[in-house]
Amino acid sequence: MSCLIKYEGPQSTNPFAFKYYNPDAVVAGKPMREQLKFSLAWWHTLCADGTDMFGIGTQDKTFGGADPMEISKKRVDVGFALMEKLSIDYFCFHDRDLFPEDNLTLKEFHANLDVIVDYIEEKMKQTGKKLLWGTANCFSNPRYMNGAGTSPHPDSFAYAAAQIKKAMDITKRLGGTGYVFWGGREGYETLLNTDMKLELDNMARLLHLAVDYAEKIGFTGDLYIEPKPKEPTKHQYDFDAATVIGFLKTYGLDGKIKLNIEANHATLAGHTFQHELCVARINGAFGSIDANQGDMLLGWDTDQFPTNVYDAALCMLEVLRAGGFTNGGLNFDAKVRRASYQPEDWVAAFIAGMDTFALGLIIADRIIKDGRMDAFVAERYALWNEGIGKDITSGKATLEDLYNYAANLGTVKTVTHGGQEYLESVMNQIMFGMNGN
Repeated sequence: MSCLIKYEGPQSTNPFAFKYYNPDAVVAGKPMREQLKFSLAWWHTLCADGTDMFGIGTQDKTFGGADPMEISKKRVDVGFALMEKLSIDYFCFHDRDLFPEDNLTLKEFHANLDVIVDYIEEKMKQTGKKLLWGTANCFSNPRYMNGAGTSPHPDSFAYAAAQIKKAMDITKRLGGTGYVFWGGREGYETLLNTDMKLELDNMARLLHLAVDYAEKIGFTGDLYIEPKPKEPTKHQYDFDAATVIGFLKTYGLDGKIKLNIEANHATLAGHTFQHELCVARINGAFGSIDANQGDMLLGWDTDQFPTNVYDAALCMLEVLRAGGFTNGGLNFDAKVRRASYQPEDWVAAFIAGMDTFALGLIIADRIIKDGRMDAFVAERYALWNEGIGKDITSGKATLEDLYNYAANLGTVKTVTHGGQEYLESVMNQIMFGMNGN
């Protein structure tokens, strides 16, 4: 298990080889490693031990360490070794992932963080691995039981601001190209005890403070909000991409903060992964992706490693249409199942996820080059480029003009057809090869 995972092609039966992810293979004009920009999530990979609401952990994530500092350094060693083994170039973190907060004061917690960040920085220099984005965990501690930026208690707000400042400092120091805000408890359980207007105003105040601080310290990466509709709170203010974009526009934050879209969160919001990515893209807010999947039969955030090639293809189609990643990437915000407790399971999970998105990229590139889907959509909306359609989109037509036009139409007997079944068939043909290969 110490050797590098290599690409062996689709015919390989080696469980520890890539079948589709070939880092240096060029797809859509760039090597796969640049198109996909895979990232290891510190929390799930190096901290999560299989604990759930019904049972204790099944996986030893102390890695032989005897105390918090030793365990934290062991996690760094394992994390960088795993990234090296899998040809993963990036990682992401919460502050509490790097060192446990426990009952430490803020100053004690941050002093310990500095020791670990020094250790990480040395590993980065040795290996060339990079930080995709950082964030602060402003949801786990009891001080955030009612939210952080949306808490009714100013002390909780102030503590969250302090954590965010430090996490942004670390992100900049380690050369991260993004910083994420995830509102884990920024919402409410009941409106009977909630001042929604004040909570939303305060969340915007905190984000403005963070935007100003990022500029002050010269952070040139992207800032992201990660939408999620529920869990742990019944209703979270960052419900979905459209809700977040509306919030950003309302509070003058559009253009300053983009979106980090997660597949499983899209499912919880009642949307497809592609829908959330498309909403972000067409609003100029596409930034980064948390790559995972949920179980459609379960109503919570299962954060499984992605294996659905169809969804991955539609995801990468949106990424390519957005011009590819700039500062963002594909972060595996995914965890192995509780019974997958062996290190071999962890490696196999990453191989499956990376192969899935490699396939998705290949298929998305085929879709664009094939051209039939784009041509169908262009034809479906062609009438908006001429006649009354062009008058409407150009702003020339008045309501009176449209009344007179409609009055002379008679009955509208034909409309543009959808062709959904045909396009789904085209999708299948492209996915499985033009010649059945």
